[in-house]
Amino acid sequence: MGNINILWVDDEIDLLKPHILFLEQKGYLVSTSNNGDDALEMIRSQPFDIVFLDEQMPGLSGIETLEQMKEEYPNLPIVMITKSEEETIMEEAIGSRIADYLIKPVNPKQILLSLKKNLENKKLVSEKTTSQYQQEFSKLGMTISGSLNIQEWIDVYKRLTRWELDLERSSDSGIQEVLTMQKLEANQVFAKFIEKNYVSWINGKNNDIPLLSHTLLKERLFPSLNGNKPVFFLLIDNLRYDQWKIIQPIIENSYRVVSDDIYFSILPTVTQYARNALFAGLMPSEIERKYRQYWTGEDEEGTKNQFESELLGEYLKRYGKNIKYSYTKVLNLNVGRKLIENLPNLMGNQLNVVVYNFVDMLSHARTEMEIIRELADDEPAYRSLTLSWFEHSPLKEIIDYLGKKGVELIITTDHGSVRVHEPVKVLGDRNTNTNLRYKTGKALQYNKKEVFEVGNPDDIYMPRLNVSSSYVFCRKNDFFAYPNNYNYYVNYYRNTFQHGGISLEEVMIPYIVLKAK
Repeated sequence: MGNINILWVDDEIDLLKPHILFLEQKGYLVSTSNNGDDALEMIRSQPFDIVFLDEQMPGLSGIETLEQMKEEYPNLPIVMITKSEEETIMEEAIGSRIADYLIKPVNPKQILLSLKKNLENKKLVSEKTTSQYQQEFSKLGMTISGSLNIQEWIDVYKRLTRWELDLERSSDSGIQEVLTMQKLEANQVFAKFIEKNYVSWINGKNNDIPLLSHTLLKERLFPSLNGNKPVFFLLIDNLRYDQWKIIQPIIENSYRVVSDDIYFSILPTVTQYARNALFAGLMPSEIERKYRQYWTGEDEEGTKNQFESELLGEYLKRYGKNIKYSYTKVLNLNVGRKLIENLPNLMGNQLNVVVYNFVDMLSHARTEMEIIRELADDEPAYRSLTLSWFEHSPLKEIIDYLGKKGVELIITTDHGSVRVHEPVKVLGDRNTNTNLRYKTGKALQYNKKEVFEVGNPDDIYMPRLNVSSSYVFCRKNDFFAYPNNYNYYVNYYRNTFQHGGISLEEVMIPYIVLKAK
């Protein structure tokens, strides 16, 4: 435990000698004071780990002492002890950020519990979480190695994500490494599952087909467009399921989660294909054929997602949804601020679609900018940066406003991303695309065992650049690297966040329905 220094402040401190003796026998160091002024002098002259503070003292009261202590030492845990059960006193104390609140007469076990809760909580949580995951590890391993269906894979990914978030609080780096290895194993098995089933899913030749990018709106959104209240459909580009889970508690201040679903992104898991498919209700080659004016190919100049609003309009028309809707794409802070100002004008629409692009930009900046690389050096840091952005973003203000207006909100994304580590060599001509997780082109050269290969793009409803075009996808945490300047390229991109290939993090993505509180 180490020496923990306690300061106990009470005008009747002599009556508490049995409690102090009890704590000293447990190994705690206890200093005492019988008034607020002396207590303040004591914490200024020596460090204390926690303070027990009597609420009713002559002279400087407990509340006044608390306020001064908090002003000078805001992170010092203070436990308020009082004879009074009056609600106003309790509220005043809690409002001043106390660590705990005990009613006299206190017994030694209450004191001990308060100490453990405030000083050993992190250690206890860490040990408990580590122990629980150790028990779960074998069960998860057996589940992953079994023959899973779609719903079972969703459950596995949710369980892995929960452990990943829980074990962040653990000080045991060894157990975190074990989880990382188990997740890598899961990704390996998941890639085989996708390779075995993907073509039949896309062609509707399987009894067990997941919700996919191009079927999502028809199956989930359209049925909810019959009410009088507006629905806001918020697509946060490149939002992984773990990132949703860390912003969820903040959103729950305004909303309650009605359903926490996962759907599957189409391949390649990149914006230009997955998001166009989502808003068109069609696979990429179908969009190219049916709405050529709204499609920009791999080999063409121009933004690949500039006609999402038009594609959505055509989709709504095809399904007889003759409704008033808006489409807003937020690419920077100014557009986010303008959207806040415009929210009252959108309340008359049945559907408002907002595409918010921060997380995707963070992922790209993480690759290109040294400072962001350092800030988001690993998975927990990447999540932390997402949380920090969200807490101070116009998006949070937008969600708070919608919650007050009682608006139904849907939060989703178009694809996720994975932290890449292992290079896979590929050769292609100058027209081969630049994405690190998938390649398309003619005469691509690679080791067939290292990739998921689709020789005929028609099989997965993907456009062809030319007659002999094929598509290859990286699995788990692999990334494509060209043999020329190989070492520089590998070192530059290793441990960056990429998308386009097959992994739990890229393919399995959140679709969250929320009701205002």
